[in-house]
This record gives sequence, C-alpha cells and structure tokens, in this order.
Amino acid sequence: MAKLKKMYCYNRCSTCAKARNWLNQNNVTFEEIDIVGTPPTKEELLKLIKEGNYPLRYFFNTSGIHYRELGLKDKVSSMSAEEASELLANDGKLIKRPLMIEDNHFTCGFKVDVYEKEWL
Repeated sequence: MAKLKKMYCYNRCSTCAKARNWLNQNNVTFEEIDIVGTPPTKEELLKLIKEGNYPLRYFFNTSGIHYRELGLKDKVSSMSAEEASELLANDGKLIKRPLMIEDNHFTCGFKVDVYEKEWL
C-alpha cells in the first residue's frame, strides 16, 4: 500500500493554490505540509536529488527572493547534492513548490500535463 501523498506548499503561493485545486478536483488524496514551517529534511531531499534524474536547479525556486539574494544562480551548478539538500532543508522558500512526494515518486512545481501523468 502506497503512503499518502505529501504536498509541500506555501500558503501564499498561487502555483500551490492551483495544484491544490487540481488535486481536489481530481479526487487525489494528499497531506498538505507548510514548506516554510516544516520543510523536507536534508535526508529526504538528498534521497530525491540522488534518485531523481534532474539537475539540481530543478529543486530550486529560481524565481524566489531568497534564491536571488543568495546569488544561487551562479552557485547551484557547482554544488554537491549534499550541499544543495542542506541548503534547501534549512530554507523551505528555496524549494520549488509545490513539492509532491509519494514514496520514491515526486514532482516539483505544477503543470497540469505533468500532474495528469504522474498523479492520476
């Protein structure tokens, strides 16, 4: 039996609201978790980074203020998975959201076509 899907999101994020509405309209059961107050752990993120076939940039909220303030545009490509997971776990606003996780399966961000393929 699969675990309940977890959706890490930020309550003032319009993309998270769109994802939440889509999930509810499609009767997808999930647990909503505040990505700022309770971000995924370093270990959880490291596992996703290592198991996913994505560049590190995929996990970062590249439009975010914290991302720009820290000058991460030029730093992410040279980071190790361990460095990136620690940075992301310490600041949930750096994580691209919503982050949907179910067991070893996950997506970052919200696109209807991706959600239809991955979460239905």
